Amino acid sequence: MAIKISSTPMRVTIALSGEMDHHNAAALRLEADEAIQSALVPNVRLDFGDVTFMDSSGIGFVLGRYRIVESYGGNLEVVNLSRRLYSMMKLAGLEKLVTLKAKNKE
Repeated sequence: MAIKISSTPMRVTIALSGEMDHHNAAALRLEADEAIQSALVPNVRLDFGDVTFMDSSGIGFVLGRYRIVESYGGNLEVVNLSRRLYSMMKLAGLEKLVTLKAKNKE
């Protein structure tokens, strides 16, 4: 799994690619948390556009980042979700906490 982080004064974008599972989730959490906590911007975007597989650790990844962003009053959005990932996150109830956006082409 690869992670690419970009930042502006108003948003940190964390773009993920590859497979997200319990084997690589810990390293992703550390890198994402460091970027979010160092910037403390009002908006954080998790881009799942290039995620090819996700197990329940992906739900945990989103929840953990939500807790951090929520702790300082920021907003979290999860974008470019495949139909399958969008359904998984809705079933987990994440749409009540974060903004979920599916890919446009699906």
